[in-house]
Amino acid sequence: MFPHGLAVFPNMATWTRTAWKVFAGCRRQLLPPGSPIFARVPWTPSMNPPVRTLAAPKLQKRDKKTPDVKDEKKKRVIDDKHRHKPFGKTAWRPVDDVYIMKHYPRTIYSAADAIDLLMKYQVLDFTPPDQPLYIDLKLNMMLEKKKKIDPFISTLLLPHCVKTEMNKILVFTEDAHQAQVARKLGAAFVGGQELVQQILDDHISADFYLAVPDIMQKISPLKNKLRKNFPKGRRGNIGMDIPKMMKLFAMGHQYQVEDKCYVRTQIARLDFPKEHIITNLKAVLRDVCSFWSPDKGDFIERAIINSQTSEALWFNSQELLVEPAEEKTDSPVSDC
Repeated sequence: MFPHGLAVFPNMATWTRTAWKVFAGCRRQLLPPGSPIFARVPWTPSMNPPVRTLAAPKLQKRDKKTPDVKDEKKKRVIDDKHRHKPFGKTAWRPVDDVYIMKHYPRTIYSAADAIDLLMKYQVLDFTPPDQPLYIDLKLNMMLEKKKKIDPFISTLLLPHCVKTEMNKILVFTEDAHQAQVARKLGAAFVGGQELVQQILDDHISADFYLAVPDIMQKISPLKNKLRKNFPKGRRGNIGMDIPKMMKLFAMGHQYQVEDKCYVRTQIARLDFPKEHIITNLKAVLRDVCSFWSPDKGDFIERAIINSQTSEALWFNSQELLVEPAEEKTDSPVSDC
């Protein structure tokens, strides 16, 4: 490497500089391309850069007119009509009077049979005969395009009254004649804008609030206070016919949709005649279905009836909604 010997270099610094120049000239043979070069040695870029042998794949443009269609999982529907037992169950019906209910299909009674059983349970259990009778309905609130029916509140007059006392009613009106009619029909409070502050201060309250259209703007501060009880046209508590509204809300029965799709309300007492219970049950079911279009299918997905102390019985609600051709569609007269 140094043919003339180290004597040619008078000192160590000269030898070091010469060695760096030698290594720099042989960097192509000693170092691979892209390796770091020491700062003291001048570096020049390689004349032959590495060639890229793999190219990035070309992105395909998605056609906006043809969106991706996801494969929807279809629910498995099993027909049990011609099977010797229901799918996943032990048998169609138990052979003993003591059995585990989940191993057998649920019994769905007719409304008349369910009421007979509830009356029988009351006698066997020695419970009060005048206990309330309730129904629990699950509604199909879905509409087209993922829309839903808003939870609603409704008031109706039952054919056979359950209430024993008149509801407390407050009427908003500034007309002297309408105020006199409302007081004569049993309204607890009648007045105009002067009642707003008394309600806000919790000095007076009522079960139902009725109003005439002319005074709605003056009682608007009560919206947050009354909330669901604030008068609205679709609920029937705004109008000029004071006697008609008083007749409906004085002894009216109110129910509402709870927990998005459930209606739980009293329909009668267990000591009512069976015909009266069925008549009240029909009135409630038809009023509930009035918020649904019949051409969209069944509105009531399942129906349960029970008394205050008995077990719950599932019953067929569709048989009560189908009217014979000879039966008139007029609503029965209320005895309230």
